Amino acid sequence: MPLLLKDIGSGLKGRKQESGSKLLREFRVAATDPLVENFLKGGLIPIGRSTTPEFGMTFDTTTHYLDEVIVTRNPWSLEHTPGGSSGGSAAMVAAGVLPISMASDGGGSTRIPASFCGLVGLKASRGLVPRQLTQSDYQSRHVNEGVLTRTVRDTAAALDATARGPQGGFFVRATPAVPSFLDAVKEAPKGWRIGLSTGPWGRSTPVDPQVAERVRAVAQLMESLGHAVEEVRDEQVCDWTAMWRGYIVHWITSRMAYVALARGRNIEVSRLRDFMGPMVYRHFEAAQGYKLVDLMNAMADNNTVTRGFGRLMDRYDALLTPTLAIRVPRANGPYSLLRDEPLKVWLDRLADSCRFTMPGNETGMPAISIPAGLDTDGLPIGAMLHGKFGRDDMVLRLATQVEEAKPEWFAARPKNHLAGGTWAV
Repeated sequence: MPLLLKDIGSGLKGRKQESGSKLLREFRVAATDPLVENFLKGGLIPIGRSTTPEFGMTFDTTTHYLDEVIVTRNPWSLEHTPGGSSGGSAAMVAAGVLPISMASDGGGSTRIPASFCGLVGLKASRGLVPRQLTQSDYQSRHVNEGVLTRTVRDTAAALDATARGPQGGFFVRATPAVPSFLDAVKEAPKGWRIGLSTGPWGRSTPVDPQVAERVRAVAQLMESLGHAVEEVRDEQVCDWTAMWRGYIVHWITSRMAYVALARGRNIEVSRLRDFMGPMVYRHFEAAQGYKLVDLMNAMADNNTVTRGFGRLMDRYDALLTPTLAIRVPRANGPYSLLRDEPLKVWLDRLADSCRFTMPGNETGMPAISIPAGLDTDGLPIGAMLHGKFGRDDMVLRLATQVEEAKPEWFAARPKNHLAGGTWAV
């Protein structure tokens, strides 16, 4: 089966991987990464690359590294973004070009395009899917690689194929909780206790009312299926000050990796501005202002936040939230890395929108975005199921139950589709 490899992360030996950046133009992968080896063993054949914003740093897939502005667009509406950073993969799957394509997720980059394009996107538990050979989850705890698909069944099958890796390839190894995820989704959950939240999650802006409405429709569906759904207050979830302080410190300071990339390309660090878009370079500038104590404090914050979510998930079998706090924005719009504005303004806007996805990257918990219907403009809205650490099988089972109860949410096609569009409400 054909598959596109995302233009960042795990790669295929000898093939280009430019990460949407001038800094890595013409870069070729030195060795095939374990995830891609798993794809090949599972019968998934890479046929090309899919677009990503520069270094995967936003959910608007717009680039300028080829000396022209290239905007990846949403098959549901070409004026809107398909999301990101796995935006090219999402656009291709949503348009019917492929049934599956590679994705990766460091702040929501699998789940966000799934939401914006009416797809299924799983961020698996940390340590379940192998990282590329040049990294580990110790270096970059936020990132998790996977796929985008049209069905939960395909996502489960892909996880069966990819949830294995080499010795020494994991800092924290999460062993699959079941022999087969594909077999696990055949068993419908019964009488689960499910938390529900559409709250601020430590951010200053409200959730879009249409997004909250669609998520509550999913909650009502779950109640009709025999589950007990309870509203969760923000203060029951975690220490939100610690969450956003720790996540943002890690998000910004990780940009110091560009120093090594520049030196590996024989580029003077003083010239990095010439090889990056404006918002990427502003991240790099900000990273230089942090100290070692800031990183140590961020590690302590991670412990605080992870244990908070752990206590919450001791009470619930799953947590239901929106995937994004916003509806689908326009392409090359407010979340584009090509904008030139103060970093705090841009980053606050990003974090406000990603309030429900980013905590999963901080904690390492599994979370899956599934279609939850359309907004009044005919654009998809996603709902997200968060699970217990290491229990990816549980979120897949619950997602399958929703899919079987509401197949029209998953089967809706955009108007820009190879087979022709059909609209479902």
